[in-house]
Amino acid sequence: MPVTTYRTDVAASRTDVAASYFESYSVVGLLAVVGVLFVAVAFGASRLLRPVVPTPEKLLTYECGVDPVGEGWAHTQVRYYVYAFLYVIFAVDSIFLFPWATVFAAPGYGAATLVEMFIFLGFLAVGLLYAYKKGVLTWA
Repeated sequence: MPVTTYRTDVAASRTDVAASYFESYSVVGLLAVVGVLFVAVAFGASRLLRPVVPTPEKLLTYECGVDPVGEGWAHTQVRYYVYAFLYVIFAVDSIFLFPWATVFAAPGYGAATLVEMFIFLGFLAVGLLYAYKKGVLTWA
């Protein structure tokens, strides 16, 4: 008899855990639905309340109050994208350093994580050296 009671208690506690687990996700789901409805209502109200008066001036490209001259296509220097890409690479590097520092401080992981970080920084240094040799880092 006690074994049956124990198994019944375990099954009941598992259903309680599952119920509380899904209740926590139901709150997240409800908030997601409320958020989507809020955005939908805002867009719908905007569409209903805005004035619709099409004029040829509204179809022109806006350039700070100056009448547009020439075509809309313009050449953009690639170097700006290269600088942005290099910034992203080093921003990701700095984000990677924070979790590394917490693992490095944990007992028993010091030497392994130190070697891993030097390998990672070596790859970044090789990439930076390559960019420097290619002349990417010169502003001209």
